[in-house]
Amino acid sequence: MRGTLVEKIIREHLVEGTLEPGSEIAIRVDQTLTQDATGTMAYLQFEAIGLDRVKTELSVSYIDHNTLQVGFENADDHLYLAGVARKHGIHLSRAGNGICHQVHLERFARPGRTLVGSDSHTPTAGGVGSLAIGVGGLDVAAAMAGSPLYLTAPRVRRVELVGELPPWVAAKDVILELLRRLTVSGGVGWAMEYGGPGVATLTVPQRATIANMGAELGATTSIFPSDERTREWLRAQDREEQWIALEADQDAEYEDRIVLDLGQVEPLVAQPHMPDRVVPVREIAGIDIDQVAIGSCTNSSYVDLMTAAAMVRGKTIPPGVSFVVAPGSRQVLAAITRNGGLADLIDAGARILETACGPCLGVGQAPRSGAVTVRSFNRNFEGRSGTLDAGVYLASVETCVASALIGKLTDPRDLGTPPSIALPNAFRVDDSMIVPAAHPAKRDRAVEIIRGPNIKPLPLAEPPADEMDVEVLIALGDNITTDDILPAGAKLLPLRSNVPAYAEHVFGRIDPSFPARAQAAGAGCIVGGANYGQGSSREHAAIVPMYLGVRAVLAESFARIHRSNLINFGILPLVAEPEALKTLPQGTKLHLSGVHAAIDAPGGGDVRVTTEAGEALTARLSLTAREAKVLRAGGLLNSLRER
Repeated sequence: MRGTLVEKIIREHLVEGTLEPGSEIAIRVDQTLTQDATGTMAYLQFEAIGLDRVKTELSVSYIDHNTLQVGFENADDHLYLAGVARKHGIHLSRAGNGICHQVHLERFARPGRTLVGSDSHTPTAGGVGSLAIGVGGLDVAAAMAGSPLYLTAPRVRRVELVGELPPWVAAKDVILELLRRLTVSGGVGWAMEYGGPGVATLTVPQRATIANMGAELGATTSIFPSDERTREWLRAQDREEQWIALEADQDAEYEDRIVLDLGQVEPLVAQPHMPDRVVPVREIAGIDIDQVAIGSCTNSSYVDLMTAAAMVRGKTIPPGVSFVVAPGSRQVLAAITRNGGLADLIDAGARILETACGPCLGVGQAPRSGAVTVRSFNRNFEGRSGTLDAGVYLASVETCVASALIGKLTDPRDLGTPPSIALPNAFRVDDSMIVPAAHPAKRDRAVEIIRGPNIKPLPLAEPPADEMDVEVLIALGDNITTDDILPAGAKLLPLRSNVPAYAEHVFGRIDPSFPARAQAAGAGCIVGGANYGQGSSREHAAIVPMYLGVRAVLAESFARIHRSNLINFGILPLVAEPEALKTLPQGTKLHLSGVHAAIDAPGGGDVRVTTEAGEALTARLSLTAREAKVLRAGGLLNSLRER
């Protein structure tokens, strides 16, 4: 089977459609992952489908987001997740075992396998040659039920890596350079496929860092070949038998190519409040900082943390700088403990957090008001840190630690000779914090699934009417994120399994009056700009507006995952011209007509939108035949239950 690496894996898993960019295809799903912030809803949806056991090769439920337990809600959700896993044949990675993407990379990701996860950073597994795609929780529930994953066949962009990274330059700087060139919407509709002689110079954790932040480009997936470096990684994880060689053919054809000379990359930093506001560190060095945070699924590997430990050995973080470190997995934490790296970090004044996502999504370590915080994370959206007016800068571990030591944003090249940290030949493997999926013959069919009082019934959408009167509830600009729609953070994440309570916070940072106005309107719509719904995979950004009566979103364009989530929950994703959208301010009353004809037309059709003043505009509803059936049914869950 010849072609690009992406084409090879898709063809091996193709069950419907033709592999032509822009057309809808369906692929067989080998593996799924969920995390607790999205997983509770995903498993409520799986239960609603009504199957006894998951049908995938492997499904893993991770507890890594909602681990700050200041009330009963998170602990109740964890108990529910444990019961679902035992009853339905799912592995459970317990709280404390680590971040889903780091643990999956270590213990489960395999070259050539397909993986879908209810987290936008699922493509991290592309670092070992998995075709890994982030989706909404309902799509994961459908995959666990045996349905293929439906997606638009991506165009494939070759990123040709040449040369070798200079001293003090990290894999994080590589993906920041691509964000600088392509922007947060530059990967929409694309699969990023890495190749070239420079690939061999990168370890699997370095590749995973790059693949992880392909989500910030808006890419469908990011993937590296499976080569001898991949084999070394799997051998170190005692999984060498799972290795296969996998790469693109020499004559493979790509729709686009980028050549990136690793030797020309320098330390970079993304400025507030978007991951593509990238500049060289040297250009803005000297900014006073208040906090440095190392961790997240992007940069919390063994080498990341040992590099940090070596940089601070024998030194002390200056007063006025809070230095926090969150190891990515129990395996990493145990390894740096045994070799003394943890002691070096503690001696320097680091605050050691548990192995979880933590401050990356505003769960703990919110900086002071007006603070400058430098983080090795993947997103710096406004307010995501937990402090609305904090300035969050994204950088490599090397830049983060250099800045922590100096107390100002610092180019690590100013520190002299860098430490040299190598991956171990073998990690000590301990899977005791992973509860394996029960064998079908041994599984207790009478397992009681305990649902705490915070777990509320699953709301279902209604099929869209042919004509509807709606009010513009809010009018927004470009690059609205799912964090903007429904904030995360320690206070709100525990409400993910309680839609009525979470509904009180829709657009809470932009317009706290939105929920009340939506309920008063009865039926409403949202007006956005380009790349509406970018960021995380959280399907709650569609479920909760649907619960509040949102029937349509009019925008210039949509982020991939959010558009799918809107359709999955019966909301019309309507595309209109920017100039037309500007004529629809908040409070405008609209009449939508011709909805059913637009849904039923091959490829979708036009919906007529008329204002109270009689002004009319046309909004395009582009749909595949499958998406049309889903919308007609009032969402994917209704459609699956009908089948």
